[in-house]
Amino acid sequence: MHSLAMVTGANGHLGNTLVRALLAQGQQVRAGVRDLTHMAPLDGLTCEPVHAELQDPASLRKALHGVDVLYQVAAVFKHWARDPEREIVEVNVQGTRNVLRAAAEVGVKRVVYVSSVAAVGHNGQPLDEGHWNSDLQNPYYRSKILAEQAAWQCAEQLGLPLVTVLPSAMIGPHAERLTDTLGFLASVLARRVPLDPNFLFNFVDVRDVAAGMISAAERGRPGERYLLANRQCSSLTEIIQAVNQVVPGYQVPRRAPKSLLLALAWIEEQRARFSGRPAELLLSQVRMFYGVPQEYCIDKAINELGYQPRPPQLALQQAFAYLQQR
Repeated sequence: MHSLAMVTGANGHLGNTLVRALLAQGQQVRAGVRDLTHMAPLDGLTCEPVHAELQDPASLRKALHGVDVLYQVAAVFKHWARDPEREIVEVNVQGTRNVLRAAAEVGVKRVVYVSSVAAVGHNGQPLDEGHWNSDLQNPYYRSKILAEQAAWQCAEQLGLPLVTVLPSAMIGPHAERLTDTLGFLASVLARRVPLDPNFLFNFVDVRDVAAGMISAAERGRPGERYLLANRQCSSLTEIIQAVNQVVPGYQVPRRAPKSLLLALAWIEEQRARFSGRPAELLLSQVRMFYGVPQEYCIDKAINELGYQPRPPQLALQQAFAYLQQR
C-alpha cells in the first residue's frame, strides 16, 4: 500500500468522492484545495488539507512533498467564458504542466491524471483509448485535449510514471455544488426541460470513477490511457424513465429540431457576451452532441483495472434519489 496519496481538487465532486474511497481503504490522504476556507465537502474526514493552487508552482511543490501517489483531479470545468482561451484552455493546460513538473521535482512515484472522454471524442461508434479527438471547437473540450497532450509530453520529458483516466459525465452523491451535469439532471427532476435536445449522454457514477482511479494507481500500466465511462449512452427518454422510478409522472417532451437549438444557442451566446452571465447552450455543443451517440469500448479498464461501472439506468436512478433528498 502506498504511504501517502494526494488528491488535487479534493473539495470537488470527484475529488471528495475519491478522498472518501481512499480513506475507506485505510490510505493516508492529503487533500489539496485552492481555498482552505472551502472545506465543507471534506468535513469529518480524516484527511490532511493543504493549499494547492495549480497556477502557483511553489504551493504545489510544498503540498506534494513526501507524496507517493498523486491523483491530479483539479481542473476548470465550464464550457463558456468571456475569454475562453485564457479562462479555460490556458488555465487547464498550464495547470497540468505546473503540477506534473512539481511532482517530478519532489519525487512523486506515480501519477494518475484525470482527463476526459472529451479527449477521445465521440462519433456514434464505440471508441477506445487509441482514438484522439481532433474537434477543438468547444473551449472545454479543447482544454481537455490539449491538457492531456501536455501531460504526456511532461511525463516523457520528466520521466514521470503517468497513467491517464478518461471519465464520461459523472453523476452521483457528494456534490456540495452541482456540476453542470448534475444541474441538468436537477432540471429534469424539477420538470424544467421543455424540449428534448436529442443529446445522447454517457453517464457514469462518480463512485465507480473513484474506484477505477484507485485501481489505475495500483494496477494501471504507466504510459496507458483508461476510459472510465459506460458502454452505452442515454437519451432524454431513458433519463426520464429513470427519474420516473423516483418521482413518477414525467412525460417525455417533444424533440427540438437542430435548427431551433442552433438559433437558441446563438441567442444565448449573444446574451452571455453582453451580460457576462454564462450561456446555457453553445453552438459548439449543438454541433457536437445533437443526435450523435457517445459510446465507448471500456474493455481495457475492465480487463486491466477490474473496472465495474454500474449500468446507466441504475446510476441515473441513484443520482435522482440523491438529488431528491439533497
